Amino acid sequence: MAESKSGLRKPTFTKVDQLRPGTSGHTLTVKVVSTKMVLQKGRADGPQMRQMRIAECLVGDETGMIIFTARNDQVDLMKEGATVTLRNAKIDMFKGSMRLAVDKWGRVEVSEPASFSVNEDNNLSLIEYELVNVVEE
Repeated sequence: MAESKSGLRKPTFTKVDQLRPGTSGHTLTVKVVSTKMVLQKGRADGPQMRQMRIAECLVGDETGMIIFTARNDQVDLMKEGATVTLRNAKIDMFKGSMRLAVDKWGRVEVSEPASFSVNEDNNLSLIEYELVNVVEE
């Protein structure tokens, strides 16, 4: 297939079980299994009301599940049972386990309900990775 040189590529969709530590640029369609608010604080001392909200959302597809850290406006889209497309998502490490996140370079979009069932037996956020520091001799 010839690739156009305009730089617009059709995104390759990643499956949850293909996610690895230290990777980014993932586009995936996942279902929201559950959402838990972990931080909600408002700051009234700024020029405009700044609210910071963080939710940990268990999301997944037919290959597995992972925790997605939703921030601020993203929290509103992560309703249980919703299907969302995460564009340009990256893997953050938290206490040795993988978390999926979308920063300002990516997007969270509500999409058409997906036909797959989430594979709840494969939770990638339960896998602990030992972070090894390689020292050059």
